Amino acid sequence: MDSRATDFEFRNRFWLIGAIFGWGFFCYAFDHANAAEALARLTPNEDGAVRIIFAVGAAITVLAALVRSWATAYLQSEVVHDAAIHSERLVADGPYRRVRNPLYFGNVLLALGMGLLASRTGYAVIVIGMTAFCLRLIRREEAELQQSQGESYRRYCAAVPRLLPALSARVPSGGGVPNWRDAAAGESFIWGFALGMVVFAVTLSQLWLWILIAAGFAARMAHDAYIKRRRA
Repeated sequence: MDSRATDFEFRNRFWLIGAIFGWGFFCYAFDHANAAEALARLTPNEDGAVRIIFAVGAAITVLAALVRSWATAYLQSEVVHDAAIHSERLVADGPYRRVRNPLYFGNVLLALGMGLLASRTGYAVIVIGMTAFCLRLIRREEAELQQSQGESYRRYCAAVPRLLPALSARVPSGGGVPNWRDAAAGESFIWGFALGMVVFAVTLSQLWLWILIAAGFAARMAHDAYIKRRRA
């Protein structure tokens, strides 16, 4: 069985990732215990522990947004969000000097942080589902890059880890210049998650969580529409 993502999966990866989260939260239908609260019950101070757990989840989600923004700043948001695979060039700057797939690493971090809002079963579904789907996408992209870049990509793969970052840069800088404004716009949806989780960790109220997520989604859709108009 081919472990690489299909054309359909790659084109619709944004919505399929959303479906992973949706399925994870649907698990509340039969598992009513929140993942963070279940962990907190194992401690002597349940109320204090649940706040600490959600604070850790918020920190992980902010880290996910930072990693993805760093990666997008070098790759460009219109490439990151394009339905087509771009294998015409190899980026080896910024986080790509430490990990080959920083965007997907950011997705896994997002699952680890946001998943704490789900049930116990839902948390497992979100984290395992996200990791498995990201690995399928990675295998598809790497096959395309191997075909187009040849020996230079094989050397890059031998030096740089696939999904878990190295602590230090493994390859020299390619001299790329980051575009932080484009990265902030392209990753606005992820920042909506991150800011929402921070507010939730402080207040334990879901209202601003969903407002900020919705605002991030709206900003992402507006940015995608801008890119389409620019290409037309």
